[in-house]
Amino acid sequence: MVDSSHELQQRAQALNPDLADRLVAWQRQEGRHHLPWQGVRDPYRVWLSEIMLQQTQVSTVLVYFDRFLARFPDVASLAAAPLDDVLTLWAGLGYYTRARNLHKCAQAVMVEHGGQFPATAELLETLPGIGRSTAAAIASFCFDERATILDGNVKRVLTRVMAWGQDLALSANEKALWQAAVLVLPRRGRDMPSYTQGLMDLGATVCTQRKPSCLMCPWVDLCQARVLGAPETYPVKTRKLKRSKRESWCLWVEQGDAVWLVQRPGTGVWASLWTLPLFDSEADLLAAAAALGLPEPEAQPVVNHVLTHLDWRLHPMRSVSLTGLNEALMPHGSGADTDIAGRWVPLAKLASIGLPAPFRRFLES
Repeated sequence: MVDSSHELQQRAQALNPDLADRLVAWQRQEGRHHLPWQGVRDPYRVWLSEIMLQQTQVSTVLVYFDRFLARFPDVASLAAAPLDDVLTLWAGLGYYTRARNLHKCAQAVMVEHGGQFPATAELLETLPGIGRSTAAAIASFCFDERATILDGNVKRVLTRVMAWGQDLALSANEKALWQAAVLVLPRRGRDMPSYTQGLMDLGATVCTQRKPSCLMCPWVDLCQARVLGAPETYPVKTRKLKRSKRESWCLWVEQGDAVWLVQRPGTGVWASLWTLPLFDSEADLLAAAAALGLPEPEAQPVVNHVLTHLDWRLHPMRSVSLTGLNEALMPHGSGADTDIAGRWVPLAKLASIGLPAPFRRFLES
């Protein structure tokens, strides 16, 4: 195991250029080539795929990617769209901050860069929602820039091949890995697309978190973690994400073929999305329903929604009424200011509104 940053940089230098050359050759022969964002030089498509793929499986992104391009074929159409339209198409992908930053980034590209994505990782990183690794991916795929990515899969691949066993929860150790990743980049810019894709493919299909397929790896004889007999112990990261719990009661009011939805605040979980009105307790919900003259709501099956940092227990309570609710809740154009001011949405049109996955599931069931 490498114990110091200096030793890590020495090992990286010793692996150059063999490491990159092998990976480039392997990717061109054995890597993935079927994904719709591969083999393109369009920064818009590469950027869109990179944002969608953050903490999301490829199989899920495939469905959303084509649908998104059909509605927003270029950065100009995305920038000009209302945020609600973007959130509606994003609904179900999760991590909605990505969608809001996607919209902000498209507008910044139009206003600050004349509708053209910058051609360097340094400038790309100044745009909303684009971090160092994403900027490097766009720059290497589209502009052949020698810039390194370092997402979760790549950290695993590189810490294993170099046996970098220091705790990546410490910023100094992660910084050292960034430096080493730069040292093993291909020497030729034209190899960067295959190299960058190769890192992604290796982490996704061969050097997996559990039971890596070492004999299929182009680095099988170079990998120090394999020599030590412990590839699955890398990378090391001791600090774990703190999870919290939340419990909410959801007032599910139907009238005819419509349901009452409210828009969430512009910050926090589900920011700017539409949900049922939420309450901190069953008593609060029942009191609000009584004040509105609703039939007593009936409890529905509890929904346990798991987010990255939060376990959210949702208690839907359904009330169906025939008349009077438009006036009781919020007349159109009245400007009424209540905790559950919102709008009626026909059940048949739920797909046209930005609705978090758990609400969509039980409203459409």
